[in-house]
Amino acid sequence: MAVMFAAGAAMAEPAVVYDAGGKFDKSFNEAAFNGMEKYKAETGDSYLEFEVQTDAQREQAFRRMAEKGADPIIGIGFSQADALAKVAKEFPDKHFAIIDMVVDLPNVQSIVFNEHEGSFLVGMLASMASKSAKVGFVGGMDIPLIRRFECGYEQGAKYANKDASVTANMTGTTPAAWNDPTKGTELAKGQFDQGVDVIFAAAGGTGTGVYQAAKDAGKLAIGVDSNQNYLHPGTMLTSMVKRVDVAVYNSAKAAKDGSWKAGVTVMDLAHEGVGWALDDNNKSLITDDMKAKVEAAKADIISGKIKVHDYMADNACSY
Repeated sequence: MAVMFAAGAAMAEPAVVYDAGGKFDKSFNEAAFNGMEKYKAETGDSYLEFEVQTDAQREQAFRRMAEKGADPIIGIGFSQADALAKVAKEFPDKHFAIIDMVVDLPNVQSIVFNEHEGSFLVGMLASMASKSAKVGFVGGMDIPLIRRFECGYEQGAKYANKDASVTANMTGTTPAAWNDPTKGTELAKGQFDQGVDVIFAAAGGTGTGVYQAAKDAGKLAIGVDSNQNYLHPGTMLTSMVKRVDVAVYNSAKAAKDGSWKAGVTVMDLAHEGVGWALDDNNKSLITDDMKAKVEAAKADIISGKIKVHDYMADNACSY
């Protein structure tokens, strides 16, 4: 049964616990920060926040927020799941939310995204923009979630051009992989040397190194999570937006309004949970034909005509 607030009962401040990489990573965590800032601007309410530096701090952070009376308490990233679950059990009257993982407890809201659907669309754009038919992918930490981005991207690239090839690298196997711009630059340069001319980075703060390398080489890059087109106008082809900001805002606002519910929320293309960014910074790079083809594919994904394989369904990129 869903747990809901009684109307008018939620007077506490919401809280957010950011994952490794920090709230100003220009990507995943910063999207969550922007969602909280929107909540603050619209309601006039303050909120609590904590930036995790080590794994040991996760549980401490959630417990501290609960002891301070924060409600709801929102964990950003799959790595927060164990700590959040433990503390949520200790504080059954508090309400928690987690991004990118499912925690099956009566006082936890789990918010997940269909990253593979948005990645399919930017894969199409990469393939259509590429002059070499060679596109690249740089992931952060090598985990199934990031392989989901890679697999969707590869499907989209080959949907737009069956002869396209995809070169992929992961940055590392620890949380440090989310914040290593130097390694991102190295990986991007290596791919450019192999003839790749468009790279999608799903790597948190590491991606800034990829984007800089693309600018320096006169190649194209694709941002992730937040709209990163503004970082290097002219060489940022687009960004695969993952609306973590909307998810965080909605959870905090629902608590305030008394409509908060536990359970799983899936944010997909149909619900504008993922997508691609078009603005003044990249409009010169996206032709009318590219836009039309991507929007047609988006409609076909939503209708079910195009099936985008989810790597996390079987830990394989089979399509």
